[in-house]
Amino acid sequence: MGVRKKNMADQRKEANKSIAFAKLTNCPTSPRKMRLVVDLVRGLEVEKALQILKFSSKEASINVEKLLLSAIANWQAKNEDASIEEAGLFVKEITVDSAGMLKRLRPAPQGRAHRIRKRSNHVTIVLGSKNNATN
Repeated sequence: MGVRKKNMADQRKEANKSIAFAKLTNCPTSPRKMRLVVDLVRGLEVEKALQILKFSSKEASINVEKLLLSAIANWQAKNEDASIEEAGLFVKEITVDSAGMLKRLRPAPQGRAHRIRKRSNHVTIVLGSKNNATN
């Protein structure tokens, strides 16, 4: 590995140390339904977001709640000496992207067939800290 490439890799690693994130891949929910839940918690503090997800009636909120807890655990692993309450964690960014589709055929009248697309998605969540503006 060249010197410049190694330096860039080291800079990237240092930048990622201050960021706590988690990814959920191939979740079998359509991205449209997942975005309805994700929009509820974008930009909120972690405690408030967890309460909203816990009492939401949407099925997708269960997966987003688990993902948020995973991101919090990742933040705690990187910052062992700090506490969550003092850090002021909030949902900095959360995105939903579409994943692969399972394509199925459903019988239709007069010998035809209709295609059923079973959609899935990827969710990425990034946590930021109010105390440290660089996160």
